[in-house]
Amino acid sequence: MKRLSGWDAMMLYSETPNIHMHTIKVAVVDAAGFDGDYSFELFERTVRKRLPGLDPLRYQLVDIPFKFHHPMWLENVPVDLDFHVRRARVRSPGGRRELNQLIGELASTPLDRSRPLWEFHFVEGMAHDRFAVICKLHHALADGVASSNLLAKAMDPRPFASDDERPYQPDSRPSTSEMLREAGRDHVRQIARLPRLVKNTAGGVSRIRRRSNERDRNPALARNFRPPETFINHVVSPTRTFATATLAMADVKETKNALGITINDLVLAMAAGGLRELRLRYEGKSDQPIITSVAAATDTSPDRITGNRLSGIFVSLPVDVDDPGERVHLTKVGSGIAKEKYQLLGPEIPGRWSAYLPPPFAPFAFRRMAASSAQNKLFNLPISNVPGPRERGSISGAPMTEIYSVGPLMAGAGINITVWSYADQLNISVLADDVTVRDPHEVTEAMVRAFIEIRSVADLSIQLTVIETAMAPA
Repeated sequence: MKRLSGWDAMMLYSETPNIHMHTIKVAVVDAAGFDGDYSFELFERTVRKRLPGLDPLRYQLVDIPFKFHHPMWLENVPVDLDFHVRRARVRSPGGRRELNQLIGELASTPLDRSRPLWEFHFVEGMAHDRFAVICKLHHALADGVASSNLLAKAMDPRPFASDDERPYQPDSRPSTSEMLREAGRDHVRQIARLPRLVKNTAGGVSRIRRRSNERDRNPALARNFRPPETFINHVVSPTRTFATATLAMADVKETKNALGITINDLVLAMAAGGLRELRLRYEGKSDQPIITSVAAATDTSPDRITGNRLSGIFVSLPVDVDDPGERVHLTKVGSGIAKEKYQLLGPEIPGRWSAYLPPPFAPFAFRRMAASSAQNKLFNLPISNVPGPRERGSISGAPMTEIYSVGPLMAGAGINITVWSYADQLNISVLADDVTVRDPHEVTEAMVRAFIEIRSVADLSIQLTVIETAMAPA
């Protein structure tokens, strides 16, 4: 058994009836050239064979008596594949829009905490001999980097050491007294670490203040802890909608190189342009910059397949600026300042403080937040950019042509934008509730239009490269 980290536990505590804390991973498979019958039974056999090598899929939550500490993972539990591996079918004609609709429906229900926190849905009925695998994976199990590594390991064509299907030995559940004793020892260690944490935090805050005093405040950037009210920010409903779009990585790299920015800056500038369009449509104005929370990994090891090793930075998005070139510039400036503050504070500091969340009270506090109509004082919405697998993989012997991923909605924010790269693609995913936008594809389409605007500023062709292997646009 092993203790959940503070971040892992927070992903559990923040789950409420209207905030589901699972992430969604989607792999599209092209079985047109597959030799034989590509079927649910074949996929299930593959999962059964690979399961012993995918450790997080064999973890089950164990609560500590009296909520005396964060829960623990019981490792190597038996897994009922009849429950975890399921069949699904998209509506005709089985294209991108129909797949996205099914994903939204599956994302609308929470995972069963009495079992390992994942589900695989094998999707049939897609056009052009395509299939899809939709994975619901609880955020407590893995962050974006760990999920990417886990997916890469699952689709690696090389055999696992466990591919001989030898049974693994389930761990035994500890007694109540053993759990309480270990929890007590953990608390003693945490208390001992607290003075150093306070000192390091104070030092980081002091460094940020000194640097802020040295730097002239840019009035074009949003002020910390003052995100404006927007159509995105309200009590989130429990129903989810989903949308995707695919860009060619060659176009993305050409654009960021021409402008001298990073891919992350480009993604944020696209989001700024798209969200400006949507604010004008839904609010009739977009006169203030907004704030986005951008996840930042503190451990990017390619071998890590579980746990949350992350922090967050708060970046000003210039959705109030009409000129796309100026939006790119202000996004780069805002992102640079946010990254500098992140480093000055210390990337590990927020994660270390999360270990001190009080288990008896944290879930109640998060439920209050999820039901409150008060404006979130930290950010308007989360946006993530995660480097996915660079090499094409396969599932059950058929090539995987696309990967999409999205994180959960946060309390008070009805949209989550997650971008994953895969081989020659940059794939945009949008999760929303059913009251924020009429159609989540409005968000993806607005971001693509913003990308074209940015390319025009860089004097590049506005004709985007067509990814022949990807599904047609919705």
